[in-house]
Amino acid sequence: MFTGIIEEIGIVGRVVPGSTCGEIFIRAEKVLEGTETGDSVAVNGVCLTVTSLSSGGFTADVMPETLRRSNLGELSPGSPVNLERAMPAGGRFGGHIVSGHIDSTGVIKSMTREGNAVLVCIGAGRDVLSLVVEKGSIAIDGISLTVAALGKDDLTVSVIPHTGSETTLLGKRPGDRVNLENDIIGKYVKRLMQTSPEEEKTSGVTEEMLAEYGFI
Repeated sequence: MFTGIIEEIGIVGRVVPGSTCGEIFIRAEKVLEGTETGDSVAVNGVCLTVTSLSSGGFTADVMPETLRRSNLGELSPGSPVNLERAMPAGGRFGGHIVSGHIDSTGVIKSMTREGNAVLVCIGAGRDVLSLVVEKGSIAIDGISLTVAALGKDDLTVSVIPHTGSETTLLGKRPGDRVNLENDIIGKYVKRLMQTSPEEEKTSGVTEEMLAEYGFI
């Protein structure tokens, strides 16, 4: 599990494509501290498993499903990426619950300066937007951000100077793709609300059960 608080901007050193599995090497420093082979690191919000470590970076496998669901397939040597190690059990929860499992991608529509912040408008599909609420949380390329406005086919976030300087988001341009992960709480609630009567009989989650335990 991650929190969406980016620890470091890494640089892609090598991308090895493959028909069944690719490999990526990322130059980094901070996220190597305490990291061992088999640990998880979020790369642009995508949870990847470290397969090997060196003094200047780490290597991870990238599966075809990951490439389909994210913008990692567009990376090349020299590309900057947001990095975050998995949250330690005793760590501070500075952002929100981020699983590292991308739901979809969006496209940056515009960037507009507002005072010392920048409003970033991102076009997205209904599958993502149906789970977004104003003032709620969303992870964009692994960054925990608060939704400032919600439209029919887009959402807007406000990026403060610190977030802008510590992540890759403001280095992008309109037309660039970004990884999107919805708040996991909303996804579970939506799934429960869509449960059919037949599923309720086998799932154990029924209206009578919820009433019995004081939920409704």
